[in-house]
Amino acid sequence: MPEISYLSVFLVGLLGGVHCVGMCGGIVTALSLSAPGGKPGVPMLFAYNLGRISSYALAGAIAGAVGASTLLLNNYLPMGRVLYVSANVMLILLGLYLAGLSRAVLLLERVGSVVWARLQPLMKRLIPVRSLPQAYLTGAIWGWLPCGLVYSVLISALASGTALHGALLMGAFGVGTLPNLLAMGLLAHRLQNFIRQPGVRLAAGLLVAAFGVWGLTQLFYPGLL
Repeated sequence: MPEISYLSVFLVGLLGGVHCVGMCGGIVTALSLSAPGGKPGVPMLFAYNLGRISSYALAGAIAGAVGASTLLLNNYLPMGRVLYVSANVMLILLGLYLAGLSRAVLLLERVGSVVWARLQPLMKRLIPVRSLPQAYLTGAIWGWLPCGLVYSVLISALASGTALHGALLMGAFGVGTLPNLLAMGLLAHRLQNFIRQPGVRLAAGLLVAAFGVWGLTQLFYPGLL
């Protein structure tokens, strides 16, 4: 998996901040209000997000392992090419979503609704959160919240070829989401306001889409770029 793919999924996480805040804002508010004094400290915030990113990495490892097993069918079906094309098409769709030009990727959020319906009651039992291990476990459950962005990047993890690469891809995406979901202090507010600007969203989305176009170009015209 080319290094540019790790950069692209990191940017998807970072620049998809508006969607992340919208999807997870309620959870972040509930967790904040449950903390002593109604304001979690920095260690607690990082514990939540470390748990969340750990779940992303686990899902990426599973997807990478599943994808690797399907590559055994290459003698019968060009599975490697199918997965690679799918991953880059999803990057293009993600870029268009981030640019505000398409909402197609949000249809994927329906996929995880059944699983989340079972996990959400477990998360509620952990609130109020009083310790770092409890915060980590709460964040780990939070990581399975249905999200079109997460599922789109999982397709890239599926095409990564190994469980390790799948975990690293999802980890890179998770790290990209950190600045927005930490949502604390003046810097975070400035970053959110910056990302919300239409021109920034358009440029960022088109950049992510360009990674997908570049990937497809390398497959069909390897000597072009």
